[in-house]
Amino acid sequence: MADVVGAGRRRSPVWARWLIAVGASLLVVSTGVIVAGKVLVDSATGSIHQQSLLGGAQGAAQRAHAQITGAKNILLVGLDTRPGWAKEGQLSRSDSIILLHIPADRSGAYLISLPRDSYVRIPAYNNGAQSYSGGKNKINSAFAYGSRGLTGAAAESHGFELLALTVKNLTGITPDAAAVIDFSGFTQVLQLLGKVCMYVDENVTSIHLGHTADGKTAVPYTTDSAGANPRKVPGVTPNFYAKGNHCFTPAEALDFARQRDLLANHDSDYGRQRHQQQLLKAILKQAVHDGLNSPTKLPTLLAAIGKTMTVDTGGIALEDWAWAMKGLNPDQIVTLKTNDGKFNSRSVAGIGDVEILDQTSMAMLKAAKDDTMAAFVAAHPTWVASS
Repeated sequence: MADVVGAGRRRSPVWARWLIAVGASLLVVSTGVIVAGKVLVDSATGSIHQQSLLGGAQGAAQRAHAQITGAKNILLVGLDTRPGWAKEGQLSRSDSIILLHIPADRSGAYLISLPRDSYVRIPAYNNGAQSYSGGKNKINSAFAYGSRGLTGAAAESHGFELLALTVKNLTGITPDAAAVIDFSGFTQVLQLLGKVCMYVDENVTSIHLGHTADGKTAVPYTTDSAGANPRKVPGVTPNFYAKGNHCFTPAEALDFARQRDLLANHDSDYGRQRHQQQLLKAILKQAVHDGLNSPTKLPTLLAAIGKTMTVDTGGIALEDWAWAMKGLNPDQIVTLKTNDGKFNSRSVAGIGDVEILDQTSMAMLKAAKDDTMAAFVAAHPTWVASS
């Protein structure tokens, strides 16, 4: 995300768990277990980096301090920015788009990932530097159209705003808060945790990480400039993550979550989307466990988590979010698949292959809008991703 966000800005600890990301990359935002009283909460939330992301997609202005009631929907976005893209004139696109739905009764939380190739209508938009006339395209291009001609925080804010307006147009949901996730930033979080354990639901071969015969780390596949069409590198054995229970090292965890090309079920973006959700839930569970069992580690862990994201709290103070969500537990997070995790593709002239969200996917998004997710999940149990 460094090509999009100004390097000089300040990002500091986020209290309680503004995490969930998804994630690339992806991420997870959730506020959770309060362990040290309001003084620590106020101190930790006071320095997190915040900026306007929702803009015109946001609802009515909120008071600085408010009692948070009712169902909440938080929009989480991970960016796809590759080295050298700025020089090549290419734009950042939203690689991971996740809706976090928190029901009014605080009985849990739901993560809904929108496929980045979803074919949607993007509204017309003018960011002050360039205008976009609107039209149908892949949903991940909304961020690119919103940020054209801008750099730094302005690019991030306007790109996110157009994406949020697109999601609002698609779902009818006005996001209550938002976060941009830097999935690579989880390197430090994982290093502090030392490991993260989870169930791998299909065999995964890495195109990014492997080793030579003498044990040296090497890249096992080359790809084209867009990161596609992997070609095997002779003499390099790729990392292989077999189906079953795993405890990943930090490098393995991030590598696993990046893969979409050589998945056993050939589920590509759907597989990566699911694996990112599962990994981030596992990271969150491990972070809560380590933080609660090691008060001396907690401040450093919170600081590392805070550096992975930029948030728009919807005008409500972070500490109010933290206290309102303090009862949520990582075990209560339900990860959901659009299109039941199956391809529903169509070829569109000038755009290429796109994904069409089916009627049941649209019903799931309506359930998030209407706060009826529990009923939807009960009626569609196969749409819950294993974790």
